[in-house]
Amino acid sequence: MGRIELERLSKDELIELVLRLQRPAKTSRTSSKPPSSDRKEQREKSKPGGAKPGHEGHRRSLSERADHVVDHRPDQCPRCQAGLSGDLPAEPVSLHERVELPAVKPLVEHHRRLAVRCPACGARVVAPVPSAAKGTPFGPRLHAVATYLKTVQALSYERLQAALADLFGVTLSQGGLMNLLRRAQGQFRAGREEAVAALRRAEVVASDETGVRIEGASAYHWVFRSQDAVVHQAAPTRGASVVRAMMNGHRPKVWLSDRYSAQQGHAGAQQTCLAHLARDVAYAREASDDALPLRLELWLRSAFDLASAITTFAASTLAAKRRSLKRRLGEILTASTACDVARDLQRKFRGARDQLLTFVAFPGAVEVTNNACERALRPAVVQRKITNGYRAMWAAEGEAAIRTVVDTARLSPGPTAFSTILKTVSA
Repeated sequence: MGRIELERLSKDELIELVLRLQRPAKTSRTSSKPPSSDRKEQREKSKPGGAKPGHEGHRRSLSERADHVVDHRPDQCPRCQAGLSGDLPAEPVSLHERVELPAVKPLVEHHRRLAVRCPACGARVVAPVPSAAKGTPFGPRLHAVATYLKTVQALSYERLQAALADLFGVTLSQGGLMNLLRRAQGQFRAGREEAVAALRRAEVVASDETGVRIEGASAYHWVFRSQDAVVHQAAPTRGASVVRAMMNGHRPKVWLSDRYSAQQGHAGAQQTCLAHLARDVAYAREASDDALPLRLELWLRSAFDLASAITTFAASTLAAKRRSLKRRLGEILTASTACDVARDLQRKFRGARDQLLTFVAFPGAVEVTNNACERALRPAVVQRKITNGYRAMWAAEGEAAIRTVVDTARLSPGPTAFSTILKTVSA
């Protein structure tokens, strides 16, 4: 803003501008900005990492299984210089482990069709075309490795091409890689349909979205989460039409999300993510000396404490605690304040007032934060930063299907991302 524009401002507008410039910048702790956006000075002021003085150290645990065991025996007594034969009884004193990766080389198998002459009639008989000669020459494990590196580790085509060549000695063109990945992505359609069907039966659903680039245009990566499924969806819009198409008429009992309007009104009740409001409160605490942000911070602490122990309370106790929290919130939201930051905070809480304590009516079934959806979206954000998006919609939809199957499998303990991908591709 130049001098001429400043001279045209009224006194109140100038005061508002000065106050806004004096406010602290928002960080990952006080907003939805990623931690990487925090300023360097703040990172330098952070406490050093590492163990604190007096902390008991931990060592890497030994593997349960060893491929080879090498015994090291003494061959001479250092006291009398007598030789020690190998048949003397021995006892283990210590165990040390060495871990190494074997050299990985592609296993190339040639299938030759042979022809023989029939000794009875003299006809030339040719062997039928083997299954290995049909379709792609690349096996399921190579498809799984490429899919894992591209989707889970967010490698670009160029870096994936180099990784396969350097680590495994497999040379593929980028066009060949695209064809390989597209074939692999097709194997995840059935698993994605199962996850969508489970989502459409869920009583509690959470959702979130983040921006991506698809075919050079702005688009969005959505995630929907329930107890039994995590569904990713690539879409050209951020509108509520994406939610309606995903749910296909199903209306859960509770929907958990932030305050964005497109994620509202899709269930019988709405739970607003308290973590988003907590970040707004943290910023207000830094930007204002008013007492109201502190009162809201204490109120949120009480709500989080109730959520963490909600399954231990009787129904009557929960009802009493809910009435107490609603009464305290009402007093805070009707309190007068001269601080515009505090008033803005009051406005945000008023807009979500009826959605802050929905979790109390569903003990243990409804979370108070949408952190699980944000964690599920994190790989898509990393992919966007590293590769700047998708070249085609089929690639975005294919990766969304892969993430759906992998994240849904992770809801149960045990399967790793690669094991899930390999199992799906090999089916």
